[in-house]
Amino acid sequence: MSENCFHCGQIIDKERILFEEKIFCCTGCKSVFEILNSHDLGNFYELNKNSGIRPNHENTSQFDYLDTPEIFTKVTDFSEGNTTLVTFKIPVIHCSSCIWLLESLHTLHKSIHYSQVNFTRKTVQISFTHEELKLSDLAKFLTNLGYKPVINLETAEKKEDFLDKTLLIKLAIAGFAFGNGMFFSYPEYTNDVLGTNDYYWDHYKHLFRFIMFLLATPVVFYSASDYFRSAWFGLKNKIVNIDVPIVLGILVLYGRSIYEVVTDYGAGYFDTLCGLLFFMLMGKVFQKRTYSALSYDRDYKSFYPIAVTKVDFDGKQENIVLSDLKIGDRIMVRNQEIIPVDAILIKGEGNIDNSFITGESASIPKKAGDKIFAGGKQLGSALELEVIKTVNQSYLTQLWNKEAFRKYDTGLDTLTNEISKYFTFIILGITLIAGLYWGRTDSEKMFQVISAILIIACPCALALSAPFTFGHVMRILGRNKFYVKDTLTIEKISKSEVLVFDKTGTITHHKKSDIRYEGAEIDDFDLENLKSLFKNSNHPLSKSLYEFSETEDGYFPAEDFREIPGKGYEAKVRGNLYRIGSAKLVGQKSQNLETAVYISKNDEFLGKYIFKNEYREGLKPLFKSLAHYKIHILSGDNASEEQSLKDLIPELEGMAFNQSPEDKLNYIKKLQDQNQRVAMLGDGLNDAGALKQSNVGIAIADDTNSFTPSSDVIMAGEKLSDLEKYLKFCKDAMTIVKITFGISFLYNIVGLSFAVTGHLSPLFAAIIMPMSSVTVVAFTSIATWWRSTKYFKLI
Repeated sequence: MSENCFHCGQIIDKERILFEEKIFCCTGCKSVFEILNSHDLGNFYELNKNSGIRPNHENTSQFDYLDTPEIFTKVTDFSEGNTTLVTFKIPVIHCSSCIWLLESLHTLHKSIHYSQVNFTRKTVQISFTHEELKLSDLAKFLTNLGYKPVINLETAEKKEDFLDKTLLIKLAIAGFAFGNGMFFSYPEYTNDVLGTNDYYWDHYKHLFRFIMFLLATPVVFYSASDYFRSAWFGLKNKIVNIDVPIVLGILVLYGRSIYEVVTDYGAGYFDTLCGLLFFMLMGKVFQKRTYSALSYDRDYKSFYPIAVTKVDFDGKQENIVLSDLKIGDRIMVRNQEIIPVDAILIKGEGNIDNSFITGESASIPKKAGDKIFAGGKQLGSALELEVIKTVNQSYLTQLWNKEAFRKYDTGLDTLTNEISKYFTFIILGITLIAGLYWGRTDSEKMFQVISAILIIACPCALALSAPFTFGHVMRILGRNKFYVKDTLTIEKISKSEVLVFDKTGTITHHKKSDIRYEGAEIDDFDLENLKSLFKNSNHPLSKSLYEFSETEDGYFPAEDFREIPGKGYEAKVRGNLYRIGSAKLVGQKSQNLETAVYISKNDEFLGKYIFKNEYREGLKPLFKSLAHYKIHILSGDNASEEQSLKDLIPELEGMAFNQSPEDKLNYIKKLQDQNQRVAMLGDGLNDAGALKQSNVGIAIADDTNSFTPSSDVIMAGEKLSDLEKYLKFCKDAMTIVKITFGISFLYNIVGLSFAVTGHLSPLFAAIIMPMSSVTVVAFTSIATWWRSTKYFKLI
């Protein structure tokens, strides 16, 4: 009896190693088992038995070239201080155990910080200390575990695979076999129909049948290999996935056809089988193309509605959208802002927090001439940077969707998976009952009935309903400057009951005419210093003061810059200490009925800038249309605007003033404790904590870089008056998904009823099965487009 390796599950044919009462096929598998056990990772085998990968014994010195500076820079995503981030493509990733092991690398090697697997793309992103672990050694380490990375120019340049060419080859082989199979089976069909006993046919029929067998065999074992592989891995991991009944149907038809040809009972169903797989593969190609198109549109066409501050060589500032940035442009990045592109530091003292990229909160000092990677966050005074790479929104999206920033929730994905799981068992049960009935009634027809049932009853369309609908909705929302983080966010938006708005910078904006100064006269020297300081803060009031100041724009470095959340900031400019912010920060008493920014120099109060709040246009009709939501307003300012807000929002549920960032977070938490689903709208930077705490965090971007991992949505400030349209469109998306569920079930119910009664051939079932997917995709595309025209102009 053959034996299987305890680690990888492969049949032991050469070497047999006994270790701790377990049998291994090679020293490599035994070594991996020892490594896992020594690090208390024995759960790997409990998750899925025999799911390991046999280590590759090839010469691992092939990876030494990765340590050359040019290749290292090209292959790695990020390298700063002691930390490097690299993404390896590992084609052998195939099951939950692979994911579990690869995401536990930090427990196997002390120099690895974390690792994250993208199962769909077969990649793993690893953060590690390159001073302790060389890139080549990391590749060797993965190879020794059985997960050899594939590194070539394509993976190094981070190109996207829009379509796997092997799938097209499999489709072409199936199409060739189908066409020629029909050609060789035509004489037999005409002979049967006409009832003639042709001499030449009797003489050559065995040759024709053998040719059809030869044509069908590569289609079954190569073109259909993905179905076999998926079904095998599923069963090996004790999961009956949707490919199991498909594989059973293929094997039943193939086996029955061989039996008929060998016994001279008939021609079998080789031509039908080739046609079946041709149409199934065509459906798979269609699905892949649609997914790739959605992914490409999301990453490269529909840019985040955020702006960056471009600086001309003469110092003039201009806010431009992210997608307009070009190599060589100079940009300004203020305190707490995330750097959107790879750049070189030109002016300022860099203090970069790379936690968004690496997951570690340590900050790294930077000086003029140093490279700064996209995703880093500046802590301190404003920086002037020169862009050295074009915007890679795909990379920013990858960072945004990191595990650390994910809000866990269950939704339609869980429901779909549960339905699919039970669906397979129900179909197998129906197949068994139908097989027993037709076995007694008509044994010849039994094989066709079984194959037809197993093929027609595929929940592919069911599984596609939510992803395709939400994919189209995300694309449409993105093109209308409402950028959604992931598909689950759309579902959460549709379920929101409470809307919490931050006041300053969200429902208000400020113009020059709305500001007046009150206090001692400020000389030009101090005005120049203050203007240099204003540009360092990302707070809406500071930006308004920068625009309000008519002093010539000069750059004077801010030393010891420190921002105090909810109060203001302080720094030294040309030897003088300035404080800008609340009355309490500068030691003054606040006037309750005004919004003001207080200024002090060397602990001496100079004066204050008083703001008249200007509300955005279209708010009154907006809040009227949102009457079915519970509306709350939060503000870090005093209660001077309380009456204005009550007039603006008659059905206001709650208001809170003088709120620190922590107070806002607690306010959201209190609402959630009352079992209310909360959507928070804020400026994305100053309200990061509250946005992260809320069920849906919507960052309002208004001529500012407000990209933050805390938010679920980035929305252009100019579109705030259209908020109700976005919310309604998300609710419509949920309705569309439910309808597509209905279409999928209808296909299966109608198809099954014909198949069980013997009125549906396997070939016709194979045509209908991908047609259900095509119908779902077509319906969801038309339905989402039609609903979008109700709310948005076509772009």
